[in-house]
Amino acid sequence: TRLMNDLLEMGITVHLKLIKIGELSGKVQLVEKLGPYTVLTTSINAATFRQAFMKRSLDILGGLAGCLITGILFIFVAPCIYIKSPGPIFFTQTRVGKNGKKFKLYKFRSMYLDAEERKKDLMEKNRVKDGMMFKLDWDPRIIGSEKGPDKGIGNFIRKYSIDEFPQFFNVLKGDMSLVGTRPPTLDEWEKYDLHHRARLAIKPGVTGMWQVSGRSKITDFEKVVELDKKYITEWSFALDMRILFKTVL
Repeated sequence: TRLMNDLLEMGITVHLKLIKIGELSGKVQLVEKLGPYTVLTTSINAATFRQAFMKRSLDILGGLAGCLITGILFIFVAPCIYIKSPGPIFFTQTRVGKNGKKFKLYKFRSMYLDAEERKKDLMEKNRVKDGMMFKLDWDPRIIGSEKGPDKGIGNFIRKYSIDEFPQFFNVLKGDMSLVGTRPPTLDEWEKYDLHHRARLAIKPGVTGMWQVSGRSKITDFEKVVELDKKYITEWSFALDMRILFKTVL
């Protein structure tokens, strides 16, 4: 430090090695001020204020439009759900969001009221063998599924993602974004290794790269993580627009 001060006093420019760039795996690295300290900031990606403003503005506009559509769908969907399975029309579940923050996720209820209790008995039939997600070829907990695979109102609203529309309220609240990663349940989150947790370096989304890249056909959780990390590291406003366009199609 004394040598540096002497050199600076003589007007000589000083270059101080902080760390080799290759020693850190982050994509974005920059030197900035943090209080009284000069620090090297490293992250897998970073958004400028303008980019963050554009993404949040799109979320608000999309959230408002989505909530309006949700209200219209409610008129038709609610009676169908209630007739087949009397009870709440909406399903809420605690999910894990950005940086591990927990929030209540909203959906149209597509399953019978005892679905969570019955989940434990069906784990052996889970298509995702490591248990990091839960997927069945035929889920008997879905309303009307006793008629057979892909039968009933529950399967209908899941097939066309109608059950996802109430999540636009989560987008308006700021818990989620239109485009992001899939928010895990608490039991899934507890099984995560460190590299899995990178998925929640951003807000979870209603849709994302995983959803438009195969969705239910992808049963390898590591592939899901790979797609999510690819989205985070390559994120741009244009990428969000492409994913939204593919989602609509």
